[in-house]
Amino acid sequence: MSAVSPLLSLVLTLRPVDSDRPEGTLPRWWGRAAHALLLDTVRRADAALAKSLHDESALKPFTVSSLMGHFSGGKLDSRQTCTLRFTALIPELAHILLDSFQPGREVQLDYQRFRIEAVAQQPGEHAWAGNSAWEVLAGNSIMGNTPPRRVSLLFASPTTFRVNERLIPLPLPDLVFNSLLQRWNAYAPLAFPEEVRRYAAECLQISAYRLNSAAVRTQEDALRIGGVGQVTFTARPYDRYWMSIIHTLAQFALYAGVGASTTMGLGQARMMMPSEDQHREHSEP
Repeated sequence: MSAVSPLLSLVLTLRPVDSDRPEGTLPRWWGRAAHALLLDTVRRADAALAKSLHDESALKPFTVSSLMGHFSGGKLDSRQTCTLRFTALIPELAHILLDSFQPGREVQLDYQRFRIEAVAQQPGEHAWAGNSAWEVLAGNSIMGNTPPRRVSLLFASPTTFRVNERLIPLPLPDLVFNSLLQRWNAYAPLAFPEEVRRYAAECLQISAYRLNSAAVRTQEDALRIGGVGQVTFTARPYDRYWMSIIHTLAQFALYAGVGASTTMGLGQARMMMPSEDQHREHSEP
């Protein structure tokens, strides 16, 4: 097995092989189908790894997206392409994804065949693509220049958090960064201190946001309501060390997702670059 970056965000451009499926039979949410495709792909390559991914007691080292595209009249159009994203937090899984999803191959989602037209794994190829090593991701913030006091996240699919058996559909600072911290500490070779959540709860303010609520039905037809949009967090007071970890975790969101049901397409998130951040001029009270 050749060396592969353990952190991977793979974006597939898909084209329907046929589009004669009756109107109204397409899933409204494709996260469950994407989840099944990933597990079946892993099972064919590594049965032991696939079995470990079914462990309900552990955080999963992957996320999937729903199928993203324009479905005119609730139907697929073979003249138009869609996109689908998979992420991995361990090299074994990243290697399988890269090897299995190649241009020209076919995949099946909810009994619908698609041909892979293109595969992106570099930021320059697609805004949601990327690959990195843990030490590179951490070094960019911790060992680099002084991090800004603000960080903005884009939540592209409904994002919700499970707290004491309740679902909270708002990206509050402590919930967002505790979610990322848990996933980081579960798989990274060097753990961050648990006090990160306390810093996020006590020192990060939501200084700007543009959010809408959205609902999807996931596993066993369960309804999930979450926030979709942009949020800017600002540190008051500012601490260089803690904000370097916050920025690292914000970058990590691209690979880890945020909140509950990220393996079913929820919680798709990434840090926004300054050029994308539409809130910056309004981020001060």
